[in-house]
Amino acid sequence: MADKKPGIIRRIFRFFGTVINGIRTIIGLLFLGFFLMILGGMFADDIQPMPDSGALYLAPSGVLVDQKSYTDPFGQILSGGNQQDSETLVRDIIEALDAAGRDSRITHLVIDTDYMAGGGLSKLEEISVALLRFKKSGKPIIAVADNLSQSQYYLAAHADEILLNPLGAVMITGFGAFNSYFKEALDKLKINMHIFRVGQFKSAVEPFLGNNMSPEAKQASTELMNELWQFYGSQIEQLRGLPSGTVHSYAENLHINLQASLGNSSALAKKQDLIDQVATRTEMSAYLNEMIPGTDGKFNRINLKGYLNHVRLGKINSAAAKRHKIALVVAAGNIVDGEQPEGTAGGDTLAGIFDRLRDDSDIKAVVLRIDSPGGSAFASDVIRDAIAATRKQGIPIVVSMGSYAASGGYWIATEADRVLAMPTTITGSIGVFGVIPTVEDSLAAMGIYSDGVATTNIAGIMQLDRPMTKQAEMVFQSGVDNVYTRFLTLVAEARKSTPAEVHKIAQGQIWTGQRALQLGLVDELGDLSDAIVEAAELANLSEYMVDYQRKPLTVYEQFLSEMNSNIGASLAGLGVRGSDVSWLPESLRQQAKVLLKPFNLLDQLSDPRGVYLYCDQCPQ
Repeated sequence: MADKKPGIIRRIFRFFGTVINGIRTIIGLLFLGFFLMILGGMFADDIQPMPDSGALYLAPSGVLVDQKSYTDPFGQILSGGNQQDSETLVRDIIEALDAAGRDSRITHLVIDTDYMAGGGLSKLEEISVALLRFKKSGKPIIAVADNLSQSQYYLAAHADEILLNPLGAVMITGFGAFNSYFKEALDKLKINMHIFRVGQFKSAVEPFLGNNMSPEAKQASTELMNELWQFYGSQIEQLRGLPSGTVHSYAENLHINLQASLGNSSALAKKQDLIDQVATRTEMSAYLNEMIPGTDGKFNRINLKGYLNHVRLGKINSAAAKRHKIALVVAAGNIVDGEQPEGTAGGDTLAGIFDRLRDDSDIKAVVLRIDSPGGSAFASDVIRDAIAATRKQGIPIVVSMGSYAASGGYWIATEADRVLAMPTTITGSIGVFGVIPTVEDSLAAMGIYSDGVATTNIAGIMQLDRPMTKQAEMVFQSGVDNVYTRFLTLVAEARKSTPAEVHKIAQGQIWTGQRALQLGLVDELGDLSDAIVEAAELANLSEYMVDYQRKPLTVYEQFLSEMNSNIGASLAGLGVRGSDVSWLPESLRQQAKVLLKPFNLLDQLSDPRGVYLYCDQCPQ
């Protein structure tokens, strides 16, 4: 008996089922392909071949940092984030440069700063020191750029030759310190800001008190900016062999000279001897192919991440034999209470790292890298206490100051055996403030009132819908005064001085590392490498390995972090170029952040007592 054919309804359902299964198969294959592409990106740099001879291609992207901020890569992709790395570790660049100087396979260094977004003068200075060490090898350095911002040019100036795009510019504009002020807006909104501070120069709360910068803040900022500007100009002039004052004159007269050059920025830069050649991208490539060893008409090169993989692979065996360790701990970003992700200096996070170090018998010394403007007074002391306990156990502590180690950042440095800073490090800011907003007048304007009973005159002291009583103001001011006294005492004990003498250079005043050395706030000038050598000497170590300490990540977080750092490289290799941030003025990208900085600060720090050790004049 012949099989009975399925009915029309069943055949229709079978057809749609087949279609649906086909769609599922296609989606599955697409997902697999995408996943394989991601995996390819994760390991693309790992397997980049090392040329027998060629160039180290140094192309830092994003902001130069001492510690990368943890970001969820899936969130970044879904938000349409930049496919280039948003941050580059300074110590990675330095490690690569030092290795390349000794590596016979590396014949040239090519610097490409088009994706670099700055990161602080002291960080540029540390890389500069490494570049000068590299130059001693006699290997040529060539810099290529579409545009050169002030920070980008600082690195490019170390090159033997600088090539700039015909439509590019060297945008050296000088340093400035600007803030937004909200007093009039707060008055219109009927928000009352109750300010408590110690320190004539502690200007972090000024945006709430007036509509412009105070004379004291202007004085402090002017002195700081002038000192940094002078340093920047003298370094560029020395590197390029230019007469003294050239850099300042270039920036000051840029509008006049550009007009005379008919707006041709690249021609002006060449005329002023800031660059050596004007060249299109095609001409740059042809020049590099001609100057650097290569194959098939293209110069051999290896990028930063790929080169570091080879360098570190070669170090594994030798490091394994070195049991003694110097721990490198990084305190980067605002100091905030509790556990915090990397890129923020969490009080409990850093204290936990130091607690673990004390239980590790292989740790013989600690280098604490501070790159923080401060933050919560309570969190700062939690970290300081953990450092003190580690030091009491006989483990030497050496502090290396980054771009800034001020206010709370300086507070935690008081427990170190030695403190090193770069000449352009911003430090000091020994002062305290507190801010408590109340909105009773705003609510009253809307017909909302607060009323009730209390057993004491300070009950409900933290209620923002009630006026602050004089008794409450006395409580808060006393707390701020007490923290300031403790700050002076800690500094005096650390620097072998007296609170009265420290007070003369405190009061919220900020200093460069150079001035801090003269004032006795730091022990010597030097970079992170110098601090590591100092720690080794204090621990009497001739052989050691540097062990970078970080907050433990879960397996999932490690996977996501690695994927985030490499997916951009994978997409770039497929011809997908991320958003080029170099052409966009940083001021535009940061405008909203700068505008709301005072309010963001209070939201982020959240000290239990509302007391802060923070340097608002530290560039962020």
